[in-house]
Amino acid sequence: MSRDLREFTRNTQVRLIFGFLLLVFIVGDGLIFYFYGRGAGLAGLICLLGTLVPVLLVVFFLWLADLVVKNQH
Repeated sequence: MSRDLREFTRNTQVRLIFGFLLLVFIVGDGLIFYFYGRGAGLAGLICLLGTLVPVLLVVFFLWLADLVVKNQH
């Protein structure tokens, strides 16, 4: 077993983010669907996906900037 704490931290953060997204999409949208019906559940899913797109774009451009900076050294 490796004792690399940076890798452990990175893996833990990725797991927490995926867990949060699963909770929001499954539990959050599931509750909307359960209480308000199919149309509201679909609208909630579209809104969640629409909100996720800008967040993923920001993460992508930060990752890209990190690659550029690392390759310049």
